[in-house]
Amino acid sequence: MTRDYIKVEIEGPVGSLVFNRPQVLNAFHNEAMDECRAALHELAEDERVRVVLIRGEGRAFSAGFDMKASAERDMSTVDHVRRQMERQFDFIMAFWDCPKPTIALVHGFCMAGAFEVALACDITVAAEGTRFGEPEVRFGTGIVAMLLPWAVLPKHAKEMLLTGNDKMDANRAHAIGIVNHVVPGEELLPFGRRMALDIAAAAGPSVLFTKRAMNRTYEIMGMRDALKASLDIDVILNATPSAEKVEFQRLRKEQGLKAALAWRDARFSDGKSD
Repeated sequence: MTRDYIKVEIEGPVGSLVFNRPQVLNAFHNEAMDECRAALHELAEDERVRVVLIRGEGRAFSAGFDMKASAERDMSTVDHVRRQMERQFDFIMAFWDCPKPTIALVHGFCMAGAFEVALACDITVAAEGTRFGEPEVRFGTGIVAMLLPWAVLPKHAKEMLLTGNDKMDANRAHAIGIVNHVVPGEELLPFGRRMALDIAAAAGPSVLFTKRAMNRTYEIMGMRDALKASLDIDVILNATPSAEKVEFQRLRKEQGLKAALAWRDARFSDGKSD
């Protein structure tokens, strides 16, 4: 199939899904999300592929959901908000639901929706210097897939999500369990590929059913229901005006995204937007 926003590569038993909008730091709009979900399905069905690497082209893994596309989208009713957020939720959870192991190789920026994609993958390896963040509360929106409390201790999750921290470095992410390994940038792909080949060398049915059993454990504990309940709350949040959201959107429309981000970040103790 023709792909405009991602690349798919297969080398031996390892498939790669590569976000390919480097000019916008691989931000996700609807078309990119649809391509990703279709490609994941194809890789899951391909008998040659035993493991899937997820990575980004250019300077970043991904900056998250495309804010320019969001600004242009009709979100005037709760139904519009719900449809869009459910589309984003299904995109993120496709990485969790992929029957084959997924390894996220993150570098540069791994923000918001992309951060949730990395959490949804089975394993995450970060390049030194990677910056992580969930800044949604800083401009009045909510988390699409509330996976972080299932990945780290609750106090770490609350600190990150309630402050909207978007400057967490790779070493801190490793210390609290968001990533498995931190490696030099030039080692990111070779390291990830070696790990993928180790998984691919194991007994295929054992890997498949072990992943299924682990995911099922979390879902028996209520993870899926909790994520859906959180999504319901966030639909209401995203459809509810706030002074911060109105001002952010005004600045973005009149002065551009960089100015809106600068206004947002100047209000917090961690300094200016990069």
